[in-house]
Amino acid sequence: MKNKFVTRVLVSAFIGLLAAVLSGCDTVPVTGRQQFNIMSTSQEAQLGLTSFNQLKKETPISKDPAANALVQKVGHRIAAVAGKDMPGAQWEFVVFESKEANAFCLPGGKVGVYTGILPITKDESGMATVIGHEVAHAVARHGGERMSEAMVLQTGGQILGTTLSGSDPRLQAAANVAYGLTSQVGVALPHSRAQESEADHIGLIYMAEAGYDPRMAVAFWQRFADFEKQQGGSTPAFLRTHPTDAKRIQQLQVWMPEALAQYHPAQ
Repeated sequence: MKNKFVTRVLVSAFIGLLAAVLSGCDTVPVTGRQQFNIMSTSQEAQLGLTSFNQLKKETPISKDPAANALVQKVGHRIAAVAGKDMPGAQWEFVVFESKEANAFCLPGGKVGVYTGILPITKDESGMATVIGHEVAHAVARHGGERMSEAMVLQTGGQILGTTLSGSDPRLQAAANVAYGLTSQVGVALPHSRAQESEADHIGLIYMAEAGYDPRMAVAFWQRFADFEKQQGGSTPAFLRTHPTDAKRIQQLQVWMPEALAQYHPAQ
């Protein structure tokens, strides 16, 4: 009983410390959230550029003129409105040949769209939903924030190991397992879901400011939900890196009045 109590106290203390550290420092554009990020923008941009160049060497790039034209058009419109929040970004938009229904934006503004998501985006508005979301990740510096979080979690584990170095090996093992599970389920995964929601929020605003009807974002996520159902299988909500599709749609509806206030159809 005593060992279990000590383990719970130590793990709770470390997780509480991590939560406090991760709660503040920089301010995220649009949402105003305070974030902890020990990475510089230049460090993030260099990492993003290196990773993107490597990916372009390893993954086939689409030669479909229609797909490339769509991604370039939508991407540059979204980048134009996001530029105020990410000055100096070196934007690049590439369509990769892959069945994966996904897209990404690396730090510094390197955006990749996989051809597998094109049947779900369907049109410019759908693509604007996707690219707006991915660009938002870069603007909010989520990559650097995740790396900073990982460093803090690693340090916490090392501190825990040092603190218990003279204890019963069984206590050490139990504490390490408890710390690993609690930091993952209690900190890393919820933080990942929060970042995804934040990217949805910021992306919705950018989409509207770029002249795309933000209400079409709901239609995209409904199509994406149908796609995921067809793929079968589901992960419990608390173990997901992303919010559920239903949760995302619900949140979009909450942010919709804010987005519609910024919406002016493109001429």
